[in-house]
Amino acid sequence: MDNEQVVISKKLLKIVGQTNARYKMFEKNDKILLALSGGKDSLSLAHILKHFCAVTPEKFSFEAVTLSYGMGEDFSYLSEHCKAYGIKHSVIDSSIFEISKEKIRANSSFCSFFSRMRRGYLYSYALKGGFNKLAIAHHFDDAAESFFMNFTHNGAIRTLAPKYTANNGIIVIRPLILARERQLRDNALKNHWQVIGDEACPAMRFDVKMPHARAQTKALLAGLEAKNPKLFISLKSAFTNIHKDTFF
Repeated sequence: MDNEQVVISKKLLKIVGQTNARYKMFEKNDKILLALSGGKDSLSLAHILKHFCAVTPEKFSFEAVTLSYGMGEDFSYLSEHCKAYGIKHSVIDSSIFEISKEKIRANSSFCSFFSRMRRGYLYSYALKGGFNKLAIAHHFDDAAESFFMNFTHNGAIRTLAPKYTANNGIIVIRPLILARERQLRDNALKNHWQVIGDEACPAMRFDVKMPHARAQTKALLAGLEAKNPKLFISLKSAFTNIHKDTFF
């Protein structure tokens, strides 16, 4: 649906607006770098950022960047899409895929490795380009899954912060952190976007341990929500209602 008007639901815009009001995601003179994978979440965030750029009194700017793992990926559609809608877009070339062949042990988990490498490239690009913020398209389902995974597998109570400052001074923001994944999926379908899926994941190219824990956690939460439709509402409330004095 390129070159046609993008339709974003009022509810989704309201959620991001409330998130911005609570956590000051978009501030005056911000120069924001958006990590654009081309999936439904980051593509939705690109158009949401474009919307808020136009309507918020606190004027800010943003650009999108896509990281190539060095697997011969074709991001031409993504670049053309961004160009059609006036979104500045660049592609970072990397050799992460080749490096991973040497660094990742057989049958070991790859997610943390690729996450660290990807974030390192994004930070470097942001610092060189004079960006003060990095926007990541994590949503509330991601936060819930991370909470349960840390709780059950790592013995820690932690999740995804809506906003934090990295050691290098870059402020990481997650404007979609209060939105549900299904809202972003519906948004992509409604606009008939061609989105990039799991085929872009480097781990699909060689034999390493797949992220079963996240898939299992996603299935667990889906089952719990089927029995208790208000589960995610309660979780969202719980994340801001922590009784620290009741913990060890």
